[in-house]
This record gives sequence, structure tokens and C-alpha cells, in this order.
Amino acid sequence: MSETAAFSYSHATLQQLSEDVLKHARSKGATACEVDVSEGFGQSVTVRCDEVETIEFNRDKGIGITIYSGQRKGYASTSDFSAQALRETVEAALDIARFTAEDDCAGLADAALMAKVYPDLDLYHPWALTVEEAIETARRCEQAAFEASPLVSNSEGASISTQQAHFVSANSLGFMGGYPTSRHYISCSVISGEQDAMQRDDWYTTHRDASRLDDAAQVGRIAAERAIARLGGRKVKTGEFPIILEAPLAGGLLGSLVHAASGGALYRKSSFLLDQLGKKIMPDFIQIAERPHIPCGLGSASFDSDGVATRDRDLVANGILQGYFLSTYTARKLGMQTTANAGGSHNLVIEPGELGLEGLMAKMGRGLLVTELLGHGINYVTGDYSRGAAGFWIEDGKIAYPVEEITIAGNLKAMLAGIVAVGNDVQVRGSKQTGSIMLDRMTVAGE
Repeated sequence: MSETAAFSYSHATLQQLSEDVLKHARSKGATACEVDVSEGFGQSVTVRCDEVETIEFNRDKGIGITIYSGQRKGYASTSDFSAQALRETVEAALDIARFTAEDDCAGLADAALMAKVYPDLDLYHPWALTVEEAIETARRCEQAAFEASPLVSNSEGASISTQQAHFVSANSLGFMGGYPTSRHYISCSVISGEQDAMQRDDWYTTHRDASRLDDAAQVGRIAAERAIARLGGRKVKTGEFPIILEAPLAGGLLGSLVHAASGGALYRKSSFLLDQLGKKIMPDFIQIAERPHIPCGLGSASFDSDGVATRDRDLVANGILQGYFLSTYTARKLGMQTTANAGGSHNLVIEPGELGLEGLMAKMGRGLLVTELLGHGINYVTGDYSRGAAGFWIEDGKIAYPVEEITIAGNLKAMLAGIVAVGNDVQVRGSKQTGSIMLDRMTVAGE
């Protein structure tokens, strides 16, 4: 029995469905066609206060078809894999294309850029976890949180999730690729304190390979420790101070960089990084690379959503912006070439420094360690940044007391230029890998 036998459709079947779509599109006069066929399934279990709260199963499938009639584009999708449904979906996409306006940037990527080799990136690790085992693991996670301290007064639950999927992407230029993937996680969220003095916090671990997840009990203990540490939170005086974004939040700063350097924002002129290619946007010591072929990486892929082969590249070298994030379409809008980023970035890795979080706090001396951000107050046109925050006030390089009900504000362009240090406390939870990041100053609004 193969490890992909749990899927309802074999990889060969997904390939045949893709070929059938392409063949019918040609027969109907489509200039070009691309198709994505996928299937996925999984289960999630949540335990709260030792009682099973939810057991969820999911199984879904779908086909998305993009048709080009000259430089007119139409899209349609279906979850019905029957031959008749596929033909009808192709024809629906073609009808839509006929009624859309011509777009001189529409069309498939250049054939020479399409992926032709598909390295095994080790992205599929099924987790043979029964519901009973998932419940037991969630209970063990939550129990470890309660056992960490009597100050843990309640729980928002511990959850275990396992997901598997596979897909095939193909187009009328002869490209066809696809592979299975998996992703699993364990999470816990608990409450400390009582009545008007309660605080919540959480922790989670995620990986493609369940054997490389943190132990469930450790996840529970960390969630408890974080919730307890926040008891007695207070505001700080309003002023400008250096801040440290804890590693799980620092990835968001990289995410803002990706958004501002993406083709869609650039060709619409809605980015604070307009005309910054080849210019210094960060300090000399900052190196950020895109590494799409990291084995088992959460952001790894051998090709992007356009079928274009991915490759390693430097995004920021010595603080200088080396490239944007471009799909075939957005690259054409800008008069440039795709960077194989249709669908997003792939494993952005910022080079860590020598200090851990404690070392960064010692280096900062006095300022704010941010461990939670609230709201979405970011203007990507101007770079203005303002978000609710919570964390810890640092005095003499050590935590003095927890902080809550404050706002941090600044400008993303100044924040990127004002990075003082990057920690080595890297948390890999997605496609952006970074340690904690220390910024020279932001406005902290409190009392």
C-alpha cells in the first residue's frame, strides 16, 4: 500500500483530468489554457478543560480552469470531476473570456521559464493519527499547561490538526507538475489569573513532519508560562523607545516587506517601496534570501502558480533591495521578468545575528519587548504603521514588568532602515524564517 493511498484519486488520475481539460480547451478554440487539480483531507480535534469540544474531518477537491482567448481571460472552477462537468467548466471559462476586455499582459508564462525538473523537496509526511490518539495528545498538552502553575485558571483549548493534500498543475505549453504535501500542528491557549486580573496567551508548533513537532506537553507548558508572565500588566508612559519584536511577530515585518515589494502593489503604485530596486532600504548587515528548495520547508516549491521554475535568490544583500516578488502578469505590467512568485514568497530567510533574545534585551538596555500585536493599522502606500501591542518593559537589559493596552507606531520604511539587530532565536512557523528583531525606535503610546 503506497503512502498516498489515502487519497481518493491517484496522482496519475489528476494528471489525466488535467490532460482532458487541456484537450477539450483546444478543441473549443482556446488560445491557451491552464488547469489546477487538487484534493485534500484532514482532521482536527480540540479538547477544552479535559473535555472533547470538537472533532472535525475535512475532505475536498477542486479543479480551477483558466482559459485565454487571445488576450482575453476567463476562469471557472468545479468540484465535480465527471467528464461532463469538466467540459462544461471549460466552456464556462471560455464564455467568460469572450466577454472580458483584452489585456496585453494576459497569457501564460514564457515556455522557456517553465519548470522541467521536479526535485523531491520532502514535503509529504502523512501522520497516521487516530481520533483517539489525537484526543489523548490534546489532553496531554492541556494538562501540562494546568500542571505548570496553579495560576492557570482556565483554558481556551488544546488542538491537534493533521492535513494532507496533493495537486497537479498543467498548461497548454506542455508544463505539468505536482506533488503531495502535508502539514500538522499542535496548539494550546490558556488563561491565567481570576476576575479582573486575567490574561491569556498561547503557543503552537507546526511542521510537515509530525515527528519534528515539539512535544505536546512542552507546547502546553510554554502557553502557561506566557500567560502567567503577563499577569499584572500595565501601561507605560508615552514616548519614543527602542523595541524588540519577538521572533513569532518579526515574521510579520518580513511579511510587510514582501507585500510592499510585490508586483501587484508596485504596478498599482500603492507601495512605499516604489522605485527602490537597487537602493539601500535596510542596514548593511541585513541579508535576506529566498530559498524555495529547502527540504521539508513550509514555503518550499519547485515551481510557482504559473508553472515557472523557482530558484534561490538574494532579496536583500548588504541592506540593498535586490529584487521584487513578481508573477508572470505583474512582471509584464512592470516591464520586467517574473521572479517565480505567483502565489507568494518561498522560504524567506533573514541571516541571524549572534545574540539570542536575552542578548538582544541586554543590548537594548531599556525599551519594549513586543510579544503580541493587535489590529491591522498598516498603510502600504505611505508605510505608516500603528498597531495595538502587549509585551514587557525592559530595564537594565532585563524584564521589569508586563505591559498591556498600548499602541506602537512608526513608518515601515524607517522601521526597516532602523533595524539594530536580528536574533538567533529563529521560529520556523511558515515561509518566513527570522529571529527576534530589534528596532532603534518607535513611538509607544500609553499613559
